[in-house]
Amino acid sequence: MVKISNDCLNNIVNAEKRGKRQVLVRPSSKVVVKFLQYIGEFEEIDDHRSGKIVIQLNGRLNKCGVISPRFNIQLEDIEKWVNNLLPSRQFGHLVLTTSAGIMDHHEARRKHTGGKIIGTRNLKGFSIGPINRL
Repeated sequence: MVKISNDCLNNIVNAEKRGKRQVLVRPSSKVVVKFLQYIGEFEEIDDHRSGKIVIQLNGRLNKCGVISPRFNIQLEDIEKWVNNLLPSRQFGHLVLTTSAGIMDHHEARRKHTGGKIIGTRNLKGFSIGPINRL
């Protein structure tokens, strides 16, 4: 599962760096789809096999990636992981899988829950606050 997620996010970052407007990634998985909710607009295509996803890129993605292995983090340790993994306090989000679903670290703090780190996402021009879903 980590390899599929990593390949998908690498394809997205590479297409973003080349200035592409959209990218096709395959195979599709539930974790990738939930992670993409924190990146931008996408459309799932059912090809009766492994599935494909077409992602619309908006030129604002700096970097995103998978954290492997998926470390368990408690609520009080979230700030430590944010400082270690993100380039700045103003940019980026940790994406966590929790018992309440997949969410970013701000939402996990609001819901007072910890979980496992899935990956990180850094966008150009975003500041601390809730994720702006496109």
